[in-house]
Amino acid sequence: MTYFDDFDVKDEIKKAIREMGFEEPSPVQAKAIPEILKSNDVIGQAQTGTGKTAAFGIPLINRITSDKNVQAMILTPTRELAIQVSGELQKLSKYLNIRTLPIYGGQSIGHQIKALKQGVQIVIGTPGRVQDHLRRKTLKLDRVQTVVLDEADEMLDMGFIDDIETILKQINIDRQTLLFSATMPPAIRKLSKRYMVKPVTVSISKSEVTAPSIDQWYYKVLERNKQESLCRILDSQDPELGIIFCRTKKGVAELAEVLQARGYLADGLHGDLTQSQRDAVMKKFREGTIELLVATDVAARGIDVQNVSHVINYDIPQDPESYVHRIGRTGRAGRKGQALTLVTPREMKHLRSIEAEINMTVPSKSVPSIEEVVEKQQEAWKNLIIDQFEDEQELSLFDDLADELLAEYDPKNIIRSLMKMNFSAAIGENDDGYNFGETGGAKGMIRFFINVGRNVNMSPKVLIEEISDAVGIPGKAVGRIDIFEKFTFVEVPEEVAPFVYEALRYSRINGARVNLEPAKPRPKKPAHTAKSRSHK
Repeated sequence: MTYFDDFDVKDEIKKAIREMGFEEPSPVQAKAIPEILKSNDVIGQAQTGTGKTAAFGIPLINRITSDKNVQAMILTPTRELAIQVSGELQKLSKYLNIRTLPIYGGQSIGHQIKALKQGVQIVIGTPGRVQDHLRRKTLKLDRVQTVVLDEADEMLDMGFIDDIETILKQINIDRQTLLFSATMPPAIRKLSKRYMVKPVTVSISKSEVTAPSIDQWYYKVLERNKQESLCRILDSQDPELGIIFCRTKKGVAELAEVLQARGYLADGLHGDLTQSQRDAVMKKFREGTIELLVATDVAARGIDVQNVSHVINYDIPQDPESYVHRIGRTGRAGRKGQALTLVTPREMKHLRSIEAEINMTVPSKSVPSIEEVVEKQQEAWKNLIIDQFEDEQELSLFDDLADELLAEYDPKNIIRSLMKMNFSAAIGENDDGYNFGETGGAKGMIRFFINVGRNVNMSPKVLIEEISDAVGIPGKAVGRIDIFEKFTFVEVPEEVAPFVYEALRYSRINGARVNLEPAKPRPKKPAHTAKSRSHK
């Protein structure tokens, strides 16, 4: 077991680390810090949330002297990350006379120039603003001992690769270069070969990335009820501070609007916002004025808010690395975090591929019922009603109506009606699925028609596997299967029928595009030409 006290760094740094509440290093810190202290160039493959800032920050600060010139240059893709890294380095150097300065677009360049003239040892900046200072000759990099490329793949995605190369060419050649990246695309490898000297590669396995302090599970939801399901989950979980991820900018805007209309303290963060709008949203989130931040992956880059209790994947991530990156935003600094993913039936296979990559099975939970939500919220609603008692003047406006209702109706019925009116948005609509009508299935079963049969080599085994994989039910739960030449009938339990419907409706079986629909009631005289089998 390695501890921070084991590292050969200044006592002032160790004291600051203890005050920050850290005792043992994270996997990336344990591997990277010794190599960086040896003055090696280092490539660190690690996601946000793994402690990479301290991994390069501790040895970097240890190397800084009292000279008032720029000795370290850290390049980050976003202003949020620049501010976050600067804050972390200030905490680590609390007991040392070291000045750090974040420089980024959107802030007065005059203020930055003044600070640089006063003498700064560590500069953290976005490539665009660093370039501005270099052109103005207000930033000199000829005495830089350490250069860090933080989240290099993100900078590549954002089109900064040429800026990075221009900056690196102006930095002192006799330097240590550190590159941290979640992924290693060819352009990043090419960059490392060109500007690094015999770099040591430090990587951590995905099992080390998904911290044990994060509880993960998924909810199987119907596409048509997705918003309603999310609201029930939010009401049952009651997150202190949560980030909800959507796939698109449009999805963020729509979901944020829906949540606001239902009374949640939520706001959206996406690429179409101006910098001032983005800053305003982030300020509200950091201060807790809003409890839910709805964001795209791109918009959330560089965000690091320590006390996020929940990360919710409203849209399932595109790949395993995005999944790990997202959930790493909760469970920081030893706190407990929750990572929840909403999965529609058609996304089940995608979830399975993520599980295979991260080498773990994500357990499932059922979406809370309306009854469970009402039970969970009763105390909060009761307190809201009692709080109204204090405003006697406003309450007196309703005296006549109250007397009239009480004279004619049962007080319990009046309270129940008012509760329903006031909290109907929070309760939502009781629409948990589809009404398939009479399909001719056995009792408790729904019978579906599929437009392919023996003509695509359909067999009971193939169909059972498709249903089982898509919906996550045991094969023995599937009922009677009748396979004809060009169509098939299958029965499934009522409770899973909506999920089977959404999963297989426009899917492929044996490579053939299929359509699945509720069957019509069986004819009085059943056909005898079918290849049948009853699966109990």
